[in-house]
Amino acid sequence: MNSFNPYGFRSSGGLQGDVSTSPDVVRYMLDIVDYTADRNLSQITLLEPSCGDGNFLVEAVRRLLLSATKYGFDASEIFDRCVTAYDIDEGKVELCKNRLKKEGLNSEFKNLHVADFLSSESKEVDIVVGNPPYVRYENIPVNYREYCKFFFTTFHYRADLYIPFFEKSLKLLKPGGKHCFVCANRWMKNEYGRKLRAMISNRYRTSLIINIERANAFQEEVLAYPAITLIFREEPSSEVGYADCNSVNDLSNIVVNKRNMPKGEDWSVVFSSLKDADGLCRIEELGFKIGVGVATGADDVFVSKDLPDMVEHELLLPAISAKDLKGDCMAWTGRYLLNPYAANGDLVNLASFPKANRYLEKYKERLQKRHVARKNCSKWYRTIDRIIPTLSFTPKILLPDMSGNRYVFVDEGNYYPMHNLYYITGHGLREQKILSAVLMSENVREQIRQITNNMNGGFPRWQSQYLRKLQIPNIMEISTAMGNDIIDMYEQKNYKELNELVGRLYTERKDGGVSREFIRPVQTNMVFV
Repeated sequence: MNSFNPYGFRSSGGLQGDVSTSPDVVRYMLDIVDYTADRNLSQITLLEPSCGDGNFLVEAVRRLLLSATKYGFDASEIFDRCVTAYDIDEGKVELCKNRLKKEGLNSEFKNLHVADFLSSESKEVDIVVGNPPYVRYENIPVNYREYCKFFFTTFHYRADLYIPFFEKSLKLLKPGGKHCFVCANRWMKNEYGRKLRAMISNRYRTSLIINIERANAFQEEVLAYPAITLIFREEPSSEVGYADCNSVNDLSNIVVNKRNMPKGEDWSVVFSSLKDADGLCRIEELGFKIGVGVATGADDVFVSKDLPDMVEHELLLPAISAKDLKGDCMAWTGRYLLNPYAANGDLVNLASFPKANRYLEKYKERLQKRHVARKNCSKWYRTIDRIIPTLSFTPKILLPDMSGNRYVFVDEGNYYPMHNLYYITGHGLREQKILSAVLMSENVREQIRQITNNMNGGFPRWQSQYLRKLQIPNIMEISTAMGNDIIDMYEQKNYKELNELVGRLYTERKDGGVSREFIRPVQTNMVFV
């Protein structure tokens, strides 16, 4: 029997969406949904929406057979009546059937379907358990993406295929039913999981999240960063159990901590290890602004070292990108950004800039094909984002989208950031250097690791959506002496002592503020207790 998979192959050679779950993880998941051999399983309905060759079903059947012996029912008859599973791969389903027969199941397999779960009619069940397929948006056939967009409200932005698997299977739970998936944890943190998070937090009770991204949860090495979630069809709760697990062998002994379960789409508080946020602030609450560098839609046209020889100098801005920030050094590579905008924000009249006109005309046909240009043909030479020249001369903190850099750079007002850089403006250089020092601390790096999706190589991502969620000490209230010490350590790149200083700001804050030792004297009736 040939295997079938419409999504192509992973870079490792395996099929997209086809990854087998570790037996230890399977057993743990069936335990926490209470599908256990000591219970009478004859009345419990179970669904596996993407069964593959049967890892979950084999373990479920072992338990069903033991339960049948204890409670005196026919396991094969109950399997056909109470267990439902789907997979698009006929070859995998045949392997699954053969494995179940070897366990001693004499079943007709009436509910083991070679079919697409997302387009199949299914009944409500007591338990949903499994490992849904992970297929990135770009690997989902276009017509199937359109199908998912039409039928599943949570299939949002550049969603992975597992998103609609969550939505449909959650909606199939009976009241009080339990849903347990092992799945990439990206949906709990990024944009494409936003609508799924909102749906779950408003309609279901999330009981447990086990982060196993450092554990080997599968039967092969894959970069999936998984988590186990246990969700009930019950009224939402204000708390959720959370644990980090570094080895699947430790699953049965993990310590689960209670964390706040938010209402709505922002779940970052769940992943933060900060137990007490009193005295901490968000960056923008302190008067800073967070932005992202300019996207042009054609960097090889708008950004170049050679532009000073080809266009008028008044249209040029020194451009800085992530590649200019390496290690502890900011080394500008000499590239310029062609700015087609006047000071009032309108596009310049190219007739007034003959050199730029000649240069851009060479690329006109290509620039016109960009989506941003098709909206208004007369503005074919605009960039995707508007360029604000004054940003070039504004002091700003620069953060590469994804980087292993330890140092956080401050541009004193020399460069214009490109689209792979995020930036923070506001206040003066002193405050920006102190904030940069805080961002370099292990306190912040740990927050970033917890609330963002780690990328290949283990690097967390600096992005505006995550920067806005960081909780930091109120750096406007620290004493002058403490601020000077932090800046000295920052400029000397003395990471060890700097981390200790910033750590004290976190650990020694009191009563909604930084601890007394670090507070700048102010003219108020403030009383410290």
